[in-house]
Amino acid sequence: MQPIRTILWLSRGEELPMDLAGEAPTLDFVWERSVEGALALELQHFDALVIDAASAGEALATLRGLRSAARLPPLLVRVAECEADTPAQLLAAGAADVLPREFEPERAAADLRASVEKLARGPARHAAAALPSPARVPAQDGIVGESPVMQQLFGLIACASRARATVLISGETGTGKELIANAIHRGSPRAARPFVAVNCAAFPDTLLESELFGCVKGAFTGADRDRAGLFETADGGTLFLDEVGETSGAFQAKLLRVLQERELRPVGGTRARRVDVRVIAASNRDLWRQSQAGSFRTDLYYRLAVFPIEVPSLRERRGDILPLASRFLELHGDASQPRQLAPDAARLLEGHTWPGNVRELENEIQRALALAAPGALLEAGHFSARLREPLEPVASDFPPAGSLRENLDRVEAWLIRRELDAHGGRRAETARRLAITREGLYKKMKRLGIA
Repeated sequence: MQPIRTILWLSRGEELPMDLAGEAPTLDFVWERSVEGALALELQHFDALVIDAASAGEALATLRGLRSAARLPPLLVRVAECEADTPAQLLAAGAADVLPREFEPERAAADLRASVEKLARGPARHAAAALPSPARVPAQDGIVGESPVMQQLFGLIACASRARATVLISGETGTGKELIANAIHRGSPRAARPFVAVNCAAFPDTLLESELFGCVKGAFTGADRDRAGLFETADGGTLFLDEVGETSGAFQAKLLRVLQERELRPVGGTRARRVDVRVIAASNRDLWRQSQAGSFRTDLYYRLAVFPIEVPSLRERRGDILPLASRFLELHGDASQPRQLAPDAARLLEGHTWPGNVRELENEIQRALALAAPGALLEAGHFSARLREPLEPVASDFPPAGSLRENLDRVEAWLIRRELDAHGGRRAETARRLAITREGLYKKMKRLGIA
């Protein structure tokens, strides 16, 4: 007799499909309607977690929402709208298996039972196991990274390059989101066509609309001729929309229409024009949370986040700090006089929190090269004082004596208060900046007496 498997069924539907449950007597179902409800359960006690989604976008958003769980059972996705590249996207995002959403209960139950048994018999496939080799990302794209999180990112880039889906790249400022977008374009069938990038935050709405969609003569003051927009410039290629989260609701509605209909209307024009463009969007904001809060259109989020990619901060890949520094020394230094870091400088770089990420590190290397004598080692004193500042204010206020634990607590409290002040008391953002969970931050604040 087959053992009873306990399944957590995660679906936004009004009820668990009882006809399917009736056809699967060896499966014991627990139903939840939200990611938050699922995360409140003891997930390690389930044999599988089934995400029952209406679309790939919904499934990918749910997979992303589950990432904060410490331990997850194997994730199985049932999806209704399934294009050719959908399974690869879902596997890359962490699913252990993908099933089409069958509406005939007997067949759906048989598929579900078979998948659950397969997952229960062996270790669940991690997303990285389904990803192609990182070597598939061309070295000339300039992406440096040997850490595990970067190796997984390289695999996602390779998957995204082969897919046709819209990509949403999220990550802190300075993590190299445009570099990732360019790598996806270079590895795609569109590589021979243009890669066009635009920073949406650099334009007010009216100018951004004409910049992207074009305009006809006389549409506004200064429009003395018809002008093609960047969508048409990128025809056949890739359009990278950086900082898309900074746009207004009115512009988001117009962008949504272009993505849905694959056609645009220039400012002042009356006739629509067809475009063949792959869109890659990026934001340093959490667009999922913004969409739930109503500050970003939910329908546009799902159109953009068909294939989400999250770029790790430099704090999450500390093993890459020195290789990146070496890369920037080669890039910005004199090839006839190769430069190196002194041991104290290397320790300083590895110990910094890098709120500006890779861009900040590159700026620091350029500054140190300018200050150091030709051919000399780069020493700690050649770098900005702010790289050492976390300890200096605390050290100046230390008591004459105290245990190591007391001194470490004072440093920790100072760092937490600094980040809270920098982010207006927002604890979720503070936790993200400190690379800890919100629960971990709350515990530390309580222990250290921080209100």
